[in-house]
Amino acid sequence: MGRKSCLIWHFCASILEWQMERAFQTALWLLQPEVVFILGDIFDEGKWSSPQAWSDDVRRFQKMFRHPTHTDLIVIVGNHDIGFHYEMTTFKLKRFSQVFNFTSEKLVTLKGINFVMVNSVAMEGDGCKICRTAEAKLVELSHKLNCSFQEQSQYQKKCSNVDKPPPSSPILLQHYPLYRPSDSQCTGEDAAPLDKRNDPFTEKYDVLSVEASQKLLWWFQPRLILSGHTHSACEVLHNGKIPEISIPSFSWRNRNNPSFIMGSITSTDFSLYKCFLPFENTVVAIYCTAGAVLVLLTLVHFQPLFVFLFQFVQYLITKHKAV
Repeated sequence: MGRKSCLIWHFCASILEWQMERAFQTALWLLQPEVVFILGDIFDEGKWSSPQAWSDDVRRFQKMFRHPTHTDLIVIVGNHDIGFHYEMTTFKLKRFSQVFNFTSEKLVTLKGINFVMVNSVAMEGDGCKICRTAEAKLVELSHKLNCSFQEQSQYQKKCSNVDKPPPSSPILLQHYPLYRPSDSQCTGEDAAPLDKRNDPFTEKYDVLSVEASQKLLWWFQPRLILSGHTHSACEVLHNGKIPEISIPSFSWRNRNNPSFIMGSITSTDFSLYKCFLPFENTVVAIYCTAGAVLVLLTLVHFQPLFVFLFQFVQYLITKHKAV
């Protein structure tokens, strides 16, 4: 089985587009990933966008996050893209899916590694049409993955017509985190601020519900879960053994120290590394310093010209007074 190198990002779109574009393009050039995953909230106002505004946003996104053909870009849907559950419609979901080739509840297999894409906005559990369809697809994917681990003779009838993926425990990719009461157990410089970590999370808004979380864990028994949404980092263990990593926002609008995850993954193992962007105030200080130095160098370079002009003006004034 091969090893897959990947980058994982989560962000909300921002007016700081130039900085995001340069950071993304630099990371692509430096790290040369095989695949990039973006965990939702591609846009700020995708849930409200008119057709023209949507087209403009898509065009800007494609410019900012352009990538070479040998690098795959896989995008997960978030609540800012199609709305929270009560705002989500078939039209918004279809519009997003057509642009980003996103299929809710999809299994992507790369070099023997199974990634399950979850539309976590649809995990409301209220029986809505989109939710029913999403859960049915997840159950079907769960069956496929389970069949890949079973002996042919033991489950011959149940799995005989199943297109089996490689026998590798999946990695879940989704926007909402699985249920946790708060960020009180989260640590690190990119975790939520200390005064916010004990704020209780609301099910189906900040995190998935307990019921939806238990379903995903039961259906897939994943070896890793990657999520976003909260804009802050967190690492938790579910059932004492399944790690979930919430990836902070990749936007200086949402935090002063954006970051992303670089991963090296095989069908049986993974290694993850956090990559920080510079603090925004550091970037601003560098810009201001560079601007001041440029002005100073310009003045020094053109000093003889300034002296000549000054003397020439003085001469004209003196001559005018003498006349």
